[in-house]
Amino acid sequence: TGSSLRANNLRILDEVLQSTTRMIANKTAYADDWKRQKLDNISLMLQSCLAAEGKVGLMMNVRRVDLPRILDGLPALKDPTVASLSDPDWVALNTIIDEQIVRTIIPELRAEGATGIVEFPISKIIE
Repeated sequence: TGSSLRANNLRILDEVLQSTTRMIANKTAYADDWKRQKLDNISLMLQSCLAAEGKVGLMMNVRRVDLPRILDGLPALKDPTVASLSDPDWVALNTIIDEQIVRTIIPELRAEGATGIVEFPISKIIE
């Protein structure tokens, strides 16, 4: 993120290498069921963080009559979550979308009648 560079008054001179995340386990350790479970859990958490990169959550309230039209143009990981509210004419709608499209989709949602639109960060996505 560059925060360490800024905090220490440093600057990038050149790129030495590019790397990617890898998890390596000792074969003997991985053969042990207890250790394998722990390693698999760590791997799951790391993968879920990587899957969440570039994603944000959106939640909003939508009139039930507007729901089909809003759902038609709303991206999601699978399908948006729709939950009834105490007012039977309204629903709560939650979805996960690519961060790069949030700036264009929020005004569109508002124009279609969505209210109480909240964008929130996603730290993990576990499929």
